[in-house]
Amino acid sequence: MNASPEDPLSQRPSRIRVDLDRLSHNLRSIRAHVGVPVMGIVKANAYGHGLVPVARHIQAQGVEQLGVAFLEEGIVLRQAGITLPILVMGGIFGRQAVQFIEHDLEVTVSSLDKLRQIEAAAEALGRKAVIHLKIDTGMERIGVHSYSAAPFIEAAVASRWCELKGIYSHLACADDPGSPMTLQQLERFQEACAHFERIGAPMPLRHLANSGGILHFPQTHLDMVRPGIMLYGVLPDPVSRRTVDVKPVLSLTSQVIYFKVVKAGNPVSYGATWAPTRNTRVVTVPIGYGDGYPRGLSSRGQVLIRGHAYPVVGRVCMDQFMVDIGDDSAWNEDEVVLIGEQGDAAITVESLAQAAGMSAYEVLVGLNLRIPREYRYS
Repeated sequence: MNASPEDPLSQRPSRIRVDLDRLSHNLRSIRAHVGVPVMGIVKANAYGHGLVPVARHIQAQGVEQLGVAFLEEGIVLRQAGITLPILVMGGIFGRQAVQFIEHDLEVTVSSLDKLRQIEAAAEALGRKAVIHLKIDTGMERIGVHSYSAAPFIEAAVASRWCELKGIYSHLACADDPGSPMTLQQLERFQEACAHFERIGAPMPLRHLANSGGILHFPQTHLDMVRPGIMLYGVLPDPVSRRTVDVKPVLSLTSQVIYFKVVKAGNPVSYGATWAPTRNTRVVTVPIGYGDGYPRGLSSRGQVLIRGHAYPVVGRVCMDQFMVDIGDDSAWNEDEVVLIGEQGDAAITVESLAQAAGMSAYEVLVGLNLRIPREYRYS
């Protein structure tokens, strides 16, 4: 939600703006590209965009399912009135099993032991649990290995207290269109799924494709896809190809809060790591790594002011950083774009991540709740 005038956050000059029209556009583009239902991934505060507002919007746009990482994310969505099916994709603890069922959350079952825990909780409540089986095809994270999945599948099919809705795996290298591992994982997953036919059981919903799979490997689209970072208009890796027309949803702006002339040789910020070689004009921007703006952008990042790109100089501080504008002019309260567009210039999440030596994922999820968020239609 947008901050109210009474909210202290509304006074902050730094803010994230989320373009809901672009979010709708991205969802439409993904659906047109894949031709199967979409599970919108909203874990990690919807990749920094805001868990509840994003979920509400894409629910209104007709997305078929939501995916989160943790039980608590699913509970927050239920408490906010989200009625869509929600799959919790992370590993679970046995003591959580009852809460999954009570909050009508779909469970990732990643082992026979977890299956038994969910069955026991469902029987105790007298309500069936909705489950998705997790098959490990090469991530070695959670899930039953594809080559030993037969007993696991048989136990799930035979369960009296679990409704088997889906089966899935996760692609490790699909962000790279040239990686041979994705097709190897697809083959392993298909072999595991073939066991349903061997035992005469109906095939559950198969889902495998993450953002990379959607972009590069149509063979992995199967019965449902799970777009994460690309739903927000950002490519998952520098080598990824923009095969789907998605647009960046998030922008991050602040304002000039201070202006001064720094004399040649006078160092700027902590550690005295940068000093101008001639007298120059430096402005201060009131946002820093305490908000999630990466410290790795010290003397490496750029911002936009009045449609021009200027370098971040000196170390990024917890709450502020400095920008060298040379002989140009800037006034207090001038807009500073850290991510987004200004005039004909733009700074993308991908370019900022590359400058900071990070992934685009890290940049987005690092933008914390100290920055107010506004939700707008373009």
